[in-house]
Amino acid sequence: MADSTLVFIVLGLTLAAFVWGRFRYDLVALTALLASVMLGLVEADDAFMGFGHPAVITVAAVLVLSKGFERSGLVDVIAEQALKVGERLVLQLLVLTGTVTVLSAVMNNVGALALLLPVAMRMAREHDSSPSLLLMPLAFGSLLGGLMTLIGTPPNIIIASYRGAQSGENFGMFSFFPVGAVVAAVGLAFIVLVGWRLTPRREGQSSAEELFDTDNYLVELKVGEESKAIGWTLREMHEALEETIPVLAVVRDDKRRAGHAFHGSLREGDILLVEGGPEEMRLLEDKAGLSLGAEAEDEDEDEGEDADTAKETARDEETQQKKDKQGKKKRNGVDTEGLQLVEAVVRNDSMMVNRTVVQLRLQNQHGLHLVAVARDGSRLKQRLREIRFKPGDVLLLQGDEGGLAESLATLGCLPLANRNLTIGQPRMLLLSLGIFVLAIIAMLTDLLPAAVALSTAALVSLLVGVLPLRDGYQAIDGPVIVLLAAMLPVGEALDTSGGAALIAEAMLALGSGWPPVATLVALFVISTLLSNVINNAAAALLMAPIAASLASGFGLSLDPFLMVVAVSASCAFLTPIGHQSSTLVMGRVDIASATTGSSACRCRWWCCW
Repeated sequence: MADSTLVFIVLGLTLAAFVWGRFRYDLVALTALLASVMLGLVEADDAFMGFGHPAVITVAAVLVLSKGFERSGLVDVIAEQALKVGERLVLQLLVLTGTVTVLSAVMNNVGALALLLPVAMRMAREHDSSPSLLLMPLAFGSLLGGLMTLIGTPPNIIIASYRGAQSGENFGMFSFFPVGAVVAAVGLAFIVLVGWRLTPRREGQSSAEELFDTDNYLVELKVGEESKAIGWTLREMHEALEETIPVLAVVRDDKRRAGHAFHGSLREGDILLVEGGPEEMRLLEDKAGLSLGAEAEDEDEDEGEDADTAKETARDEETQQKKDKQGKKKRNGVDTEGLQLVEAVVRNDSMMVNRTVVQLRLQNQHGLHLVAVARDGSRLKQRLREIRFKPGDVLLLQGDEGGLAESLATLGCLPLANRNLTIGQPRMLLLSLGIFVLAIIAMLTDLLPAAVALSTAALVSLLVGVLPLRDGYQAIDGPVIVLLAAMLPVGEALDTSGGAALIAEAMLALGSGWPPVATLVALFVISTLLSNVINNAAAALLMAPIAASLASGFGLSLDPFLMVVAVSASCAFLTPIGHQSSTLVMGRVDIASATTGSSACRCRWWCCW
């Protein structure tokens, strides 16, 4: 069987696996690479050369620098200015989308989006607007900004490296700017003036704090004289209950101690501030001997009230809570100030995905206390220890203020709304920007290649403390690196086997009477469609050899064909799985709506159309 036929079979199966999505794209890419080696399409000695390819090194360095921007307090500076824009939606869109477009030109697209996503959520809340009007334009703006520079997006880096391999000279830092800036400007104008009107939404009447309205779930429980819980630690109580019921605070001698930081033993008279419903209350009463704090105090004040009356009161409260769920809200008066709560969303690449709170050892290893979980815009009612987290889940967490941001970053969660928490960590902002500017100058003056200049900047950032070493390693997106490194040899096999030439010849034959511009349009459409169902870097790797063959067939310059592939590979606007930025906001619309007072529809495949 001809090598070109084998390449088409491997690539066909690889594309099918990408679209299927059953296995993560890095595993699919690695499988394609090893299959190509076994079939003789890639030399065994060259199989893993991709891990040292300049494009892969450049992507890794950009990810580290992007994380440095995030930790330097850039988000706080942007948020402070963006929130001054006022109530006009057009101005909000212009500021948010324009800012993310500029940022994504010099940093990772997803990193730029992650910086501004909390700002957009806060803005939607403060102005009681549908978050879908801000989130989808924000995701699209992050894609547009990446078109403008070499380091804006992985496809640009790949195309620049491919040009260097073909002609001996890479695209420079701002070689993409004339084309990318025009496309970004037109796209931004469309989003701000027209696009937001097409965003799916439906207005609702939910309250601004409905999703995690802790006041409706917090209850004070008292450790009585005969309580089994006397002498227990909170951990021992959870083991006895076989359930991790969130204890947000322990009140002793009129002093409140945060539940996640309370390591002593319970005493008679202690008050536990517990987050739970009627079932949890019964469990605490039966197995720990705790009683409702309010009823216990009433017993001291009213000698005629006994335990049966307290239970009857508890049943009445349960009935009242059911009525509250039907639309009548209840406030139990529990003071929630200073509880150090934060809402965070589980990212697609989070270590929490498909794992439970027990498997993660959230309290012991990360110092976080899980209070509640919301999915698809509604709060989950099942036991917390049984929930397997999914991308897009919104968590209500409690922890030490100083370590919350670091713990969330380690777990792969993105803060959405803070409750008594400053998410940003302002430090070394000017230093991080200065290091980056020096790297850009070294690239522009041809003093250093892009991979070397950016790697040096990343190293210096780590050495001077802009970014801790552990965070630097965590910033490198392993799946993307493996995808690029594995698909580079496979893409070369498409070229060396003659497969790319066969595709180009077929396109030339079909459009023999077409002008070259029509062929460029066809190449753009094919690359765009491909990038909406597989990773955009993989789309660029596969289409670059075909573009080169077309340029050779027409006898024209290689540059416009490669530029078409670079731009089209980043135009993943049609589906929410085409790019990580779109995936990041998929489902957040509905979740965010529950916390802003709107009820916007959940993003689906057709919403991006």
